[in-house]
Amino acid sequence: MDDLEEIRKKKLMERWKQIQGGVKMENDNFEPIIAVNDADFDEKVIQQSEKMPVAVDFWAAWCMPCLALGPILEGLVEEYKGKFILAKLNVDENPLTSRIYGIRGIPAVKMFKGGLLADEFVGALPEPAVRQWIEKNIKS
Repeated sequence: MDDLEEIRKKKLMERWKQIQGGVKMENDNFEPIIAVNDADFDEKVIQQSEKMPVAVDFWAAWCMPCLALGPILEGLVEEYKGKFILAKLNVDENPLTSRIYGIRGIPAVKMFKGGLLADEFVGALPEPAVRQWIEKNIKS
């Protein structure tokens, strides 16, 4: 599954660069979709959320609703062009962070802003509901 995830990430990054059309971001290393784990969650999510909102997708490879929600979130990252970061955390591989944030059902998506948990939802919502949630959280 790791190979498929890497291929998918590479394709998303290629599409992201096409969308940007050569526009330089503040940080040349900006990645709109990142994988996070127990060891780097604080750095990649909490600290980064001081600069821009970070939505964390808590998921697992065996979870069909997670596999349905993932492409919706990834598509919205592309559409909103650098307004937020999508961090993906595999709950099976990262039980500590999952426990800290009270993950009892997946998919679970949590938005971090200013270093704090700002909003969340659980379950595979339809694309219009996810879009509304993203818009609400990146505008405030």
